[in-house]
Amino acid sequence: MRAAAGEGDQRPQPFPWGAAMHAGLCLLRLPAKDFWAMTPRELQAALGGLRPRATAPARAGLDALMGAFPD
Repeated sequence: MRAAAGEGDQRPQPFPWGAAMHAGLCLLRLPAKDFWAMTPRELQAALGGLRPRATAPARAGLDALMGAFPD
């Protein structure tokens, strides 16, 4: 038995070519031959997608910042 539409529907989404081309050709200003030679992972790295994500400070760190900068 199949679930109703939207429930557990895990179909892969199509690759976002429009966004990828805009990022590579417009934002990064890559020549077309260099853009098309890249792998999706290389494009992700060039756009900063492989950087570690910043995390929020722990409560003690936040309290220290609030004490140091009360305004």
